[in-house]
Amino acid sequence: MARFHGVSFIILLLACAFTSNVFANPYPPRKECKNPIVRREWRQLSKKDRLSYLNAVQCILQKPPITPLSVAPGVGSRYDDFIATHILQTFSIHYVGHFLPWHRFFTAVYEKALRSECGYKGAQPYWDWTLDVPPNGQFAASPVFDANYGFGGNGPFVEVPSDNPFSVPGRTGGGCITNGPLKDMVVRMGPAADLSGNPRCLARDFSPYFAGRYLGANMTQMTLSQPDFGWFNTVVEGGPSFEASGLHGGGHYGVGGTLGQMGDLYNSPADPIFYMHHANLDRVWWSWQKRDLSARLQDISGPINLMDYSNTIGGNVTLSFPLSTGVNADDVMIQDVMNIRGETLCYDYDRIY
Repeated sequence: MARFHGVSFIILLLACAFTSNVFANPYPPRKECKNPIVRREWRQLSKKDRLSYLNAVQCILQKPPITPLSVAPGVGSRYDDFIATHILQTFSIHYVGHFLPWHRFFTAVYEKALRSECGYKGAQPYWDWTLDVPPNGQFAASPVFDANYGFGGNGPFVEVPSDNPFSVPGRTGGGCITNGPLKDMVVRMGPAADLSGNPRCLARDFSPYFAGRYLGANMTQMTLSQPDFGWFNTVVEGGPSFEASGLHGGGHYGVGGTLGQMGDLYNSPADPIFYMHHANLDRVWWSWQKRDLSARLQDISGPINLMDYSNTIGGNVTLSFPLSTGVNADDVMIQDVMNIRGETLCYDYDRIY
């Protein structure tokens, strides 16, 4: 029997160790960026900074679109590019394993557009809804809905048409918003998957009841207590059923109700509050990741196809799964957005849960 010489044995050990490490972690952690921008809660911003953000939103509402009219004939502004992207991908980015990574990337791309195309100097703010539902606050009185330093409030009450089978419990509005910087905003696409062009006002249909039920600190802590990403992602979306809700639906239906754009699964980015809500959902995910960061930067699962939780159509997403925001940015993979302080995203939050 041949004997290993000392040097050969060491080389063999190193080779085995290298091979073992490669197979144990095929997606090594990305380098962290330097000087990440810091996202802050809306009420923590000065009035000047709130107005700077709202002015940047007004800017992107006025800039010309880059989406070809052959793809979405109804686009009329740079802001509409993001709405069209969301509409086109609606059934492939909800109730799937890449729901949170896709919306993390989408929100960051919007944030970058405000900064690079509209001169905004800050980071995307977030809306901590736990501060605005009982027992901490009153939903409609949130600073987010302030008429002077916020996004404006609810619309007047409108009856739900008889042919609409869906009505959010506790809805209080449904009409065009009447105050704030967005009261003259034109929503051009939707409802639902309509990309042809349908100019109308921005509407809101607050449901304090729905918001209180799904956006409270108890629901947030229950979500954060999930043991792995698969369960965490499912609880955030309220799956595996369209009839259930979680933090995601709580924000959308709490603001949009039945008749407001925020309650429209396809067209919800038509209300700029969308990005405030999704920034906070992202903060919840980052808070969950930070509880075991080294492990949870690699933890991803869930169906590729809508509601395919039993994987009868396709398999689970992996870190190499592609994410696209259409014309708005180059495609990335899930692994590129797992770390918000990585080279692709480069932002952080002022505080976590």
